[in-house]
Amino acid sequence: MIETIQTCDKIRDLVLKLRGQGQTVGLVPTMGALHDGHLSLVHQSLAQCDHTVVSIFVNPTQFGPSEDLAKYPRTLDRDLQLLEDASQLKHSSSNGDVRKPIAFVPANDEMYPAGYSTTVDPPSIAMPLEGEFRPGHFRGVATVVLKLFAAAPANVAFFGRKDFQQFKVIQRMTRDLNLGVELRACDTVREPDGLALSSRNRYLSPSDRTRALSLSKALSACEDLINKGIRDVDHLTQAMHRELANLDKIDYAVVVNSETLLPIDKIQGSVVALIAAHVGGTRLIDNRVFS
Repeated sequence: MIETIQTCDKIRDLVLKLRGQGQTVGLVPTMGALHDGHLSLVHQSLAQCDHTVVSIFVNPTQFGPSEDLAKYPRTLDRDLQLLEDASQLKHSSSNGDVRKPIAFVPANDEMYPAGYSTTVDPPSIAMPLEGEFRPGHFRGVATVVLKLFAAAPANVAFFGRKDFQQFKVIQRMTRDLNLGVELRACDTVREPDGLALSSRNRYLSPSDRTRALSLSKALSACEDLINKGIRDVDHLTQAMHRELANLDKIDYAVVVNSETLLPIDKIQGSVVALIAAHVGGTRLIDNRVFS
């Protein structure tokens, strides 16, 4: 099996040793329950870096009181096997060795020891959208990502574009705090029918799984209108809401500036359509960028 490290001191010592030898290290932060979306990030890192650290930690501080921390899937043995299998795809180093990811699997009290009280106040880009519907979420995200960057000071960190606002928050934090790690955003991985991969998809019943396709259909409807020359944002959001009408609850379905996430009236420059909606008891998000 792949090497598994459980303490911050040990992973930090290893990463600093590797970097001191002139080797590059990639970091792929995850909460486990790995799927092909996560594995695509792992493959990107294995291909681009000499070594890859995959963190597996279900971060309690990013869950709200009414959210699914207790039932969030924990599949460590399966996750480690998937990472082992990923290394068999012959990502080779300069000397011909197969590159294997290193798993960093800290316990809760390793990341948040007794008496822990310091948190990161996220930037203003965290306030709308997810920040409105999940208060405190991005404080937990920013805090744990900063701690992961400190524990495993990699050259590059890989994130998926599905969590678009999250990436923007981390990008701003990294810049504002001079963290020195390069961030790479990787494309969302989808099922053949368009559903964005998510660890929460396993909660969906067969009928809810079918209804969940409304998210990607809404984004496609928005894209079709933009391609036809429609620039009025109200027109675009109305089209998205029509596609989402069969879902249980829509938290938001908006088209905003892709850099600031602020509302706009007309499409100009780069914009992003973002959706958060509930299908049965499962909350799903998706997005698409239009330049």
